[in-house]
Amino acid sequence: MSTQILLDIFSADNVRFLAAGLRNTLLISLVTVALSVVFGSVLAICRNYGNRAARAVAAAYIEIFRNTPLLLWILICIFMLHFGTSMSRGALALMLYTSSVIAEIMRGGLNSIAKGQFEAARSQGFNFIRTLMYIIMPQCFRRVVPSLMSQIITTIKDTSFLAQFAIAEFFFNAKVLMSTLPQKVHITSAHIFTIFIFVALVYFAINFSLSCLVRKLHKRNSGTRI
Repeated sequence: MSTQILLDIFSADNVRFLAAGLRNTLLISLVTVALSVVFGSVLAICRNYGNRAARAVAAAYIEIFRNTPLLLWILICIFMLHFGTSMSRGALALMLYTSSVIAEIMRGGLNSIAKGQFEAARSQGFNFIRTLMYIIMPQCFRRVVPSLMSQIITTIKDTSFLAQFAIAEFFFNAKVLMSTLPQKVHITSAHIFTIFIFVALVYFAINFSLSCLVRKLHKRNSGTRI
């Protein structure tokens, strides 16, 4: 790989353009994950501890979204909803899909907690909501950290689907750079290869860093290697 190729690709303007796309990717991922964890936790609680109607609604939502393609919901949200920006509608589609997956992860964590803890909490004067908030959910989150982080990493990668709808996230901006670069320099296959490798390395650096962080936290909490 020659120095000239790097200079052609990573000019100041191009770096700023790619950085703007990366910022949007991280923002979409952050909003999606935060809302999905909250909504997914509510779905898991409803499916495990709700009345018959709440369980049925939660189960239907989870099964519908988990068993249909993410790309379908992105299409529906972007072209059939008429509020916000394309980016916000794309993030909504990611949240709707991801929350169904996280709901099942959280439900697995809830099912791993002994039922006797509810009775013990009730004997200490805790009502159902306080038992969930202070006893059950903290344990649940600790137990599902590896699975939850795996889904977060998947969500970060899934933001690249939005590139198909001209949403200016990282992968889309990289594609735009590849299409506009021939207007400025004589482009070769080495230029395209370099851009693809750079995109892959950025995604890898972000997700691998998150994986290492979670391993460290999980090791500290459990006292075991994973």
